[in-house]
Order: sequence, then C-alpha cells, then structure tokens
Amino acid sequence: MRRIERAAVAAVAALGGLSALAHFDHWATLAAFAIATLALAGMAWIVSFATEQVGERLGPAATGLLQATLGNLPELFVVIFALRAGERAVAQSAIVGSLFATAMLVLGLVIVVGAAVGPGGIMRFRPDVAHDASTLLMVCAFIIVIVSFSVSSGVAAGHVKTISAVAAALLLTVYLVWVIPYVRRDAAGNVAGPRARLSMAVAVGLLVGAGVGAGLVSDWFVDALGPAIHQLHISQAFAGLVIVAIASNAVEHVVGIVLAARRQSDLAISVVVNSVAQIAAFLFPALVLISLTMHTSLTFSLRPVYIGALAVTAVVIWLITDDGEGHPYEGWALVVTYVVLAMITLYE
Repeated sequence: MRRIERAAVAAVAALGGLSALAHFDHWATLAAFAIATLALAGMAWIVSFATEQVGERLGPAATGLLQATLGNLPELFVVIFALRAGERAVAQSAIVGSLFATAMLVLGLVIVVGAAVGPGGIMRFRPDVAHDASTLLMVCAFIIVIVSFSVSSGVAAGHVKTISAVAAALLLTVYLVWVIPYVRRDAAGNVAGPRARLSMAVAVGLLVGAGVGAGLVSDWFVDALGPAIHQLHISQAFAGLVIVAIASNAVEHVVGIVLAARRQSDLAISVVVNSVAQIAAFLFPALVLISLTMHTSLTFSLRPVYIGALAVTAVVIWLITDDGEGHPYEGWALVVTYVVLAMITLYE
C-alpha cells in the first residue's frame, strides 16, 4: 500500500472514531452530522479501494460483480437505516439521487476532464465498452418509469407495494440474465493481476472493516440527519438527492474522473456507466425487496420530476456513449442538469 493510501485509511479510521464520539457524547447536531458525512464518504472510498484490490486477483468480470454487491454497502446501510427511522422521502431520494449523481455529475465531469486532455478537445472511447451497460440501464429505467407512472397516475395506486415488489424481483432476474453471461465470458481472463498492491488478507480485512464501519457510521449519520435538516432549513429530498447520494456513492466514483485525466477513456466510461446500470438493475430493486420486512417500505412510486429525469437520463447516457465520443458541452450539460435537479429539491 502506498504511503498516501495508508494515510487516507488512517484518516478515515480517525473520522470514524470521531463520529462515534460525536454520536455518543451528544455533540452539536451540525458538527456530528458533518463528521458523520465525511466518515461515510471515507468508508465508501475504502470499500471501493479494497474491492478493487480483491478484484485484481479475480479479473474484470468478477470485479464488476463485487463492485455491484459491495461497492454500494454505505448507501445500502444509509437507505436501510433511513427506512427504519421512518424517513421514506430521504431513503427514496437517496437511491435515485445516487443514480443521478453518478449518471449526471460524475459522468459529466468524466467527459469534461476526458475531453480537456483528449486530442482535438474530444474524449474518444470504444463505443462497445459501455454498450451493454447503457442498454441494461435503459431497459431497467423504463421498467421503473412504467411502474412509477402507473402508480402516480392513479391507475394502480392501491397496489403500489405489491407492484413494486413484483417489478423489483423481475428487475433482479434481468440483472442476473445480464451479469451471468458477462462473468462467464471473461472467466478465462480471471487470473491474478500484477497491479494489486495489497495482499489478499489485507484487502479482505479492509473490506470487512470498512463494511462494518459503514454500517455503524450510517446509523449515526441517519440519526443526525433529521435534526440537521431542520437546522439547515433544507428539504428531505435535497438531503437525500445531494448530501446522502454524494457522501455514500459518488465519492467512490472519483476514480472515473482520475482515469479520464490519465487518458484511460475506455475504462473511465465503463466504470461509471456500469455503476449507474447496477444501481438501477440491482441496488434499487434489492432495497425495495428488503424494505418489505420493515415498517416503512420503499417503492417505485417516484415523484413526477424523478420519473422524467430517470427516463431522460437513460436515453441521454445511451446517446452519449453510443458514438464513442464525449464532447465538453455534453459533459457540462449533464452536470448542469444535476445542479438544476438538486435546486428543484432544495426549494420543496
């Protein structure tokens, strides 16, 4: 492990301890909330880093699967604890906010940075690197949009939990049908990679430690979230769409921006688009099913602005990545769209 990585892990561990102290010692609300937010973002980075190191020994397909199941642990915990606390609006805006933050903010910055260092001011990548994932995203997003629109329009409003649960289970089958051939296709390449900087024991230890830490910090984060929202005079939707989504999910995808700056365009686009698709096809439906065991349920009944944004996002990502070129205006337009969406939720 490099010195800067050791320092970062130590800093995150210190933040986790400070967050525990702030929680149990009943510090001022905003201080406890700020520390928990930073600690949560740090735990998300460690989970992503450790998953990457484990994946170096398993190959690209298995790494993608690990990222889908383990990379979203912090966000998974936050949504579960928010539902347990009865904060349905925060939970729902957090999961869709995670999708929007990655698809608009992170992908937009990746394209802007990649175009800035690319020849002719254009980010060029192989069109096939994100084709399957962008198609998966479009299919799953449209299923969610159809369910959400049918509920919000009153057609099936009385059966929202049942319809959401069935749709979630079916979405997971779509994900499995997509991911199993993907893993098998790259199975021959699943050999130990020379880039791994950590031993397997250390990488797994970091992953387990960060997973447990993310669970604890998520609880403290949600506990401080309600009072912080009240003191900051912001809406629950804004807290979920921006603060929770960025702290628990988008931070780990800064690697995409770094890859774009290094002119590794194919990998940068693939990492981000695959992550967006996995949120729609795996994380969101999994949380809907998990919520069935709780008093407060998560459903696909989204606000109209989210329905429209989700449909447009799926189409736009498919269009942007299909031609193998990313122009600065496309990236900036994605970032601006996310800012506008966040501003709308701020004034609810």
